[in-house]
Amino acid sequence: MSDRIKKFIAQREKLNSKILARDNINIKRFFGIDSAVYREGALDCKTKELLGLVASAVLRCDDCVTYHLTRCAEVGVNDAEMDEALSVALVAGGSITIPHLRRAVDLWEELQQG
Repeated sequence: MSDRIKKFIAQREKLNSKILARDNINIKRFFGIDSAVYREGALDCKTKELLGLVASAVLRCDDCVTYHLTRCAEVGVNDAEMDEALSVALVAGGSITIPHLRRAVDLWEELQQG
């Protein structure tokens, strides 16, 4: 895992801990729902992470794209699946998503190198 990815994961965990330490029941509930939605169900985890990636790209959230890319790598998404998902994001989001796709492809290649 590259230093860039390690840094992102560490920062995300640190900031999530700060948010959750505030002990706000509504925020905790939302985080709980978020975790539950991505668990195996009628759709497998791989499909759910690809859906999350597409939504994140369309919404142009680089942090979310990075998170879902790391999860996609963890759940075994392959290059062909990634390319199709990014194609869906491009069609759904239009050309404004291209900068996010560029960064996504760059990070995906980094994740595939280990």
